[in-house]
Amino acid sequence: MDTTTMNFAYVTAPAPCYFDANNTFGGYLSILYYFIFFFSVSGNVLVLMIIYRFERLTTVTNILLLNLVLSSLIFMTSLPFWAVYQQVEEWIFGEVMCKFVSSIYYLGFYSSVLFLTLLTFDRHLAVVYSLGAPRVRNQRYAVISCAVVWLVSILVCIKDILLHSTNVNPINNKIFCNNEGNNLEDVTVQRLNETGFYIQLILFLIFPLVVIIYCYVRIAITVISSKIVTKFKTVRLIFFIVLLFFVCWTPYNITLLLEEKSQLTWTCEGAKKMIYVNHVTRNLTYLYFCISPIFYTFVGKKFQNYFRVMLVRRFPRLKKHISVSHQSGTNMSTKSTGNGL
Repeated sequence: MDTTTMNFAYVTAPAPCYFDANNTFGGYLSILYYFIFFFSVSGNVLVLMIIYRFERLTTVTNILLLNLVLSSLIFMTSLPFWAVYQQVEEWIFGEVMCKFVSSIYYLGFYSSVLFLTLLTFDRHLAVVYSLGAPRVRNQRYAVISCAVVWLVSILVCIKDILLHSTNVNPINNKIFCNNEGNNLEDVTVQRLNETGFYIQLILFLIFPLVVIIYCYVRIAITVISSKIVTKFKTVRLIFFIVLLFFVCWTPYNITLLLEEKSQLTWTCEGAKKMIYVNHVTRNLTYLYFCISPIFYTFVGKKFQNYFRVMLVRRFPRLKKHISVSHQSGTNMSTKSTGNGL
């Protein structure tokens, strides 16, 4: 008894690690979610309106672009909930909404990445294999490709749905929505997290980066070899697209991977720094998802003209200041890349 007492006397509990400053920073930064949500929804709805009014909905590029817009809208729908969550510092929407909001967040997140990759690959087919591409790039190919993306995204989301649940913090009695799998066994949670780590690494980081880099390098080589001076603008645009993807997408994925693999070995200060990094890189990724469908659309002269046509029709006085092509929507329908590249 005495020995036991002495042993316990020398055991000191680790000092508590408080994240109040991190939560405050996240709360302020989450105000951007409302602006990203508003801008994204407005821009994506505008893209849908232009495609519906001026384009054929049966072309390959438009089918892919419609699905990309849909996945972006699904993803953005979750942002106002996360914004409120970070500002209030408590989940006030209940257990069911915790799982639902988490599921649409990850469904939109995963499908957006895959649709961006698919759209890049389709553009590669249209430019590099312009002669043989029409035999492959048909409506059936587009529908099957989109169905596979949605199926894969839904299957991957099952892990996140299982892990997310609400729990009460015993210290302050606040309710949180987290992915710790409180209703599951520890072994199951560990296996799900390990599986999710490798899926995130391979399917949503390495695979998209490799495909996008390869496709845009091939496109750039094809455009340069055509020796058309005007096409060099396209090469600059391609470089900007790849750079934007790297800057906005890669840091957040690296942060997620570090969190999954190293969180048990962090010190308190290390954990706080990682949370700050997570907040910043996550907002960069949200920004990219916000602008990507609009960017993929309005870089083309054709869609720019469609937008000017809509402005002139809505505000006739602008006709004196805005030049508009008089081609019909049918004649300007997308048959290849869909954005003038």
